Amino acid sequence: MSQRLLVVGEALVDIVTDANGESAEHIGGSPANVAVGLARLDHRVDFATWLGDDERGSRIAGHLKRHGVHVLPASLGAARTSVAAATLDQGGAASYDFDLLWELPEVVLEPGTSHVHTGSIATVLQPGAQSVTAALRAVREVGTVSYDPNIRPSIMGDLDAVRDRVEELVGLSDVVKASEDDLDLLYPDRSPEQVMARWVELGAGMTLVTLGGEGVVYRVAAGEQVVTEPARADRVVDTVGAGDSFMAGLVSGLVVAGLLGDPGARERLRSATLEDVSPAVDRGLATSGVTVGKAGAYAPSLDEL
Repeated sequence: MSQRLLVVGEALVDIVTDANGESAEHIGGSPANVAVGLARLDHRVDFATWLGDDERGSRIAGHLKRHGVHVLPASLGAARTSVAAATLDQGGAASYDFDLLWELPEVVLEPGTSHVHTGSIATVLQPGAQSVTAALRAVREVGTVSYDPNIRPSIMGDLDAVRDRVEELVGLSDVVKASEDDLDLLYPDRSPEQVMARWVELGAGMTLVTLGGEGVVYRVAAGEQVVTEPARADRVVDTVGAGDSFMAGLVSGLVVAGLLGDPGARERLRSATLEDVSPAVDRGLATSGVTVGKAGAYAPSLDEL
C-alpha cells in the first residue's frame, strides 16, 4: 500500500496487576496499540510519540520496530518513559493510574503521509497537545484524520474542559470512534445516537460508539440511520486493547475502501452510504474479536481475520 499513515500519541509501559494481585509489565498506550495494529494489517505506519532514553523506552522502541512501525526521530527526547498502572477486576476490565510526560515537539509529516490517527491522553495533555493539533491541521491539506477520545478522567482533568477539547478535535476529524464509557463521562445526559449526530454536525464523516460485548453502533454523515453490529468474539481473556484493535481494523478497512487516506477521501466518506462503510466496520470487529481472545493488547495480522 502506497499511503503512509501517521499515528500521533502516547506510548508507555502498562504495569498490570490482575485480580489476584500478580503484576507484569506490558507495552501499551492507546495510540501505540493502534500504530502496531495498522502495521500488522500491512500498512506503512509512522509514529510520533515521546519516549525516554531508558530501559522502558528502548523496550517500547524495539517492540514498535519489530512490528513494522517507524518511530519518528523527534519522539526520543523525554526525561523518562511514561507509565500506566492498570488494575484488572474479576471480569478482566482495567482501571488506570498514570505517570505521563507529553512534551511532543512539532510533528513533521513524512512525504506521502495521507492520514493521521490520534487520540487519548496525548490530545489533551499540554504542552504536547498543541503539536497534535498542528499535525491534524497539516494533514487535512493532503488527507484525512481519525480520532478516538479514549477519556481518562484521572489524568485529563475537568470533564467540561475535556468535552470542549474533544469537540474541537472532532471538528478536525473525518472518523471519530468512542466507547460508551467515554460518552457516559462526556455526555451523561445524551444517547449515543444524539452524540454521534452532534459529532456529524461538527464535521465528522463517520461516527461510531463501541458497546463492549454488545458490539458497535455507527452512522455516516450522508444519512441519519444508525446501525448496530454485534461483537465477534469466541472467547474473552481480557479487554485490554480491544478498542484500539477495533480502531486499527476500522481505519485499515476505510483506507482499503478509498474512504480515508488521500486528498479526495474526505468528500467520498461524507457521501458514503452505510453499505460503503460496512466492510470496514466488519474488519474492526474481526480484529477486536481476535484481540480479546488473547492476553493483553494483541494485534492480529490479516491472515488471522
